[in-house]
Amino acid sequence: MQKPILFYKKQLVELKENSSEIIKKIIRIRVFRFIVFLATVISIYYTFQLSNIPLILGFLGLLSFVFLVIKHQKLKEEQKIINYKIAINTTEINVLNGNYFNLVTGEEFINSTHYFSNDIDLFGKGSFFQFINRTVTNDGKILLASTLVSNTISTIIKKQEALQELSLKVKWRQHFSALESLVSSKKPTNTITNWITNYTSKLPKFLALFSKVFSIISITLIILLTFKVITFSIVLFWFFIGLSITSFTLKTTQKLYTEASNTKDIFKQYYLLLEQIENEHFTTAILKEKQDEIATKNEKASIIFKKFSKILDAFDQRNNILIAVVGNGLFLWDIQNATKTEQWIDQYKNIIEQWFKTVSFFDAQNSLANFVYNHPTYSFPNIQQEKTSIHAKNLAHPLLNTTKRVANNFIINNEQFFIITGANMAGKSTFLRTISLSIVMANCGLPVCAENYTYTPIKLITSMRTSDSLTDDESYFYSELKRLKFIVDKIKTDNYFIILDEILKGTNSKDKAIGSKKFVEKLNGSKSTGVIATHDVSLCELANEYSQIENYYFDAEIVNNELYFDYKIKNGVCKNMNASFLLQKMEII
Repeated sequence: MQKPILFYKKQLVELKENSSEIIKKIIRIRVFRFIVFLATVISIYYTFQLSNIPLILGFLGLLSFVFLVIKHQKLKEEQKIINYKIAINTTEINVLNGNYFNLVTGEEFINSTHYFSNDIDLFGKGSFFQFINRTVTNDGKILLASTLVSNTISTIIKKQEALQELSLKVKWRQHFSALESLVSSKKPTNTITNWITNYTSKLPKFLALFSKVFSIISITLIILLTFKVITFSIVLFWFFIGLSITSFTLKTTQKLYTEASNTKDIFKQYYLLLEQIENEHFTTAILKEKQDEIATKNEKASIIFKKFSKILDAFDQRNNILIAVVGNGLFLWDIQNATKTEQWIDQYKNIIEQWFKTVSFFDAQNSLANFVYNHPTYSFPNIQQEKTSIHAKNLAHPLLNTTKRVANNFIINNEQFFIITGANMAGKSTFLRTISLSIVMANCGLPVCAENYTYTPIKLITSMRTSDSLTDDESYFYSELKRLKFIVDKIKTDNYFIILDEILKGTNSKDKAIGSKKFVEKLNGSKSTGVIATHDVSLCELANEYSQIENYYFDAEIVNNELYFDYKIKNGVCKNMNASFLLQKMEII
């Protein structure tokens, strides 16, 4: 398999070449357009005295000019897509080189009351979300964040299969994202679906047929006028009847137009996205299921969206003064488009929400699949339902520099608890976050940063970052107690992998030792599994009392009057602490 960074670099070269070709075509089109305009004007000038020739030349010139304008617009859109793809591949190269701190942080998703998200750097600057997020739409971004914090342990194998398949469709994913980038509307899709779902038709049903009959009569009158069967006054009278009918519904059609016009840009682009999903061949269960969700018996979802986009485009022509006057007077233009809009809404109001969700699903999944593609050496967890909760070989944190991070082997059985001691900065907290993040990634169907990872699915709950609250008049200690109470309540109804970093930090050492011991004993009596990091070595005595509790530690050594950390987990209790050494080293004492 080609290395991801080589693929992205190759893509950049090809895309830049394509961009140069398109720029040349755009320049040529502009030159041709000017030549056509000039040639049309000159030819009309020199044939002005000839019968019908100027009219024919003018028509052909206008036709050619319009064709070149449309061609120019298509090339501009193609150029936008290529430019976005260039940006995509540039971003991937930067991220693979460790530069991702300019990407969206997802800090709005930080939640201190969540099961784990606030403790493991899932959101915010330098977070896992910032590292993997490539969503284009706001809906996709929200769904990606929701996926990471969902704490669901079902259908993991199906998730893995879907991400493996989608990860290999790199060009498809990039094109999908590029098309999404063209959506100019910032209107949330849930606002649009709420409006459509709750909309009730205001215009009488008969107006749909009436407006068509009125238009046929108008065309007939114009033909009769052309052959001088009737006089112009009859057509004029009919014209004013049309304007009068339009005026009776003006308030309703104007309101509908105002509301519908907010959705126009969304539908214009989303039908292309639905088309991409419909036309792609998927084999895995989840992707096929999502593809089926946008399938209808009669027409494709993309065709239905495209039709509505065209209806809204036609409705938008009411802003043209000629259409507003002549169109309404002879063809009841506003009424026709308003009734078409209402008919479409009535027919599809109950299913379009799912279609929008399908687009958001692929937007979110593309980010996860992109992570899979970018890390071919990571291991998909081997899912089992056995005694071992986690059996990891060379497990490391995916956000650490590949040249500096230290991997550890880690094996823990169900209903077992590890107490980890260690010197300051020896790697305890990083190791806890490594385990936590590996569980989150595994539950999402992602590969983890390990050589091998066998896993019995389990929900995660942590307590690593507790803070006081001035606004809630809440002390640090009380905040921590609330968090521990939250954990105790949750493990009553379900099994969790519990990760704690220093229990009861907000009280004195003797009280802390007693309270921590009783709390660990309570956890040990549950069906849960977990890891607890502490500086209180007295807590390690529990391993002598309970067979399910084991002691591990991270060590620090003083070598040549400098602290040395190997960041390797070892069996036993830490004997070396470094606080006094650091105080002296930094000349604090």
